[in-house]
Amino acid sequence: MTDRDMSSTPQIYYKQNRLKQLRAFCHAAQTGSISEAAERVYLSQPTVSLQIQALERELNTVLFERRGPKIKLTPEGEILYKLSQPLVEGMDKLQETFSAYCGKLENGELNIAAGESTILYILPEPMRRFAAQYPGIRLKLHNVTGRDGMAMLRADEADFAIGSMLEVPDDVTYQPVVNYGPALITPPDHPLASKSEVTLHDISPYGLILPPHHLSTWRMVDLVFEQHNASYQVTLEAGGWEVIKKYVEIGLGISIVTDLCLSGDENLAKIPLGRYFPDRSYGIVLRRGKFLSPQAKRFLEITREVFADQATQMPVDSE
Repeated sequence: MTDRDMSSTPQIYYKQNRLKQLRAFCHAAQTGSISEAAERVYLSQPTVSLQIQALERELNTVLFERRGPKIKLTPEGEILYKLSQPLVEGMDKLQETFSAYCGKLENGELNIAAGESTILYILPEPMRRFAAQYPGIRLKLHNVTGRDGMAMLRADEADFAIGSMLEVPDDVTYQPVVNYGPALITPPDHPLASKSEVTLHDISPYGLILPPHHLSTWRMVDLVFEQHNASYQVTLEAGGWEVIKKYVEIGLGISIVTDLCLSGDENLAKIPLGRYFPDRSYGIVLRRGKFLSPQAKRFLEITREVFADQATQMPVDSE
């Protein structure tokens, strides 16, 4: 071995060790736990601690604050995480990415976070098309609320989320792909059912059936009624549009929904509420800096294609 070979050996080893350190650091950042990070990278807890300490010594900084059993990134740790996470994910998924660039997308896994409404009404056609084209990719749908979906994105437990966002945090991006209008739904024999247009004051005397209080629909209803100096009353709180439609059908109340959930086959009257409520967009939610695997990129392309196709097929009203 020449002197040049010997001098380059420590550098090669150092770079190999750097990847291990960054991988341990990223998993610790995601889980908030050294022990959980150790389980993920199949190392002992002391080894992971030593790898993170080596990074801290080299960068002359503190990467984590220790708070009891949990750890939290310092501002410097946040910077390193944003820089290193795409690199670590890129290396870990190198084989899949290489295969994709060679025209092969035959294996891998795709984790999608979405709420029940999105799973029922938005995702069936993109899922069907993707599964037909790439049967070797394992698909995992996580039925979660918006809050839990965000937690999965931040912990890199989901490749992306699909849903509706009224407020977009700084650490994510939101790309709308489709819009749906607001509507009042009532039983067919309800006093409001025969009206082609209603006001918020027309709705006030009747009990509403709404999703749980912590979800965005309730917040929007509260805001709009307050802006128009109108009152409202909630007689039933129920989760899921299918549940809400069923209980409106049997006469337990009326509801304000996004017409995404209306197929036209329901035994309901529908009155548009676009003069009061904005359209609701549904789209793609990504953590900023997230490395997207080839299968994730392809699924998102298919999702956009589905709704572009639907938009071109929608009938145009004649003048």
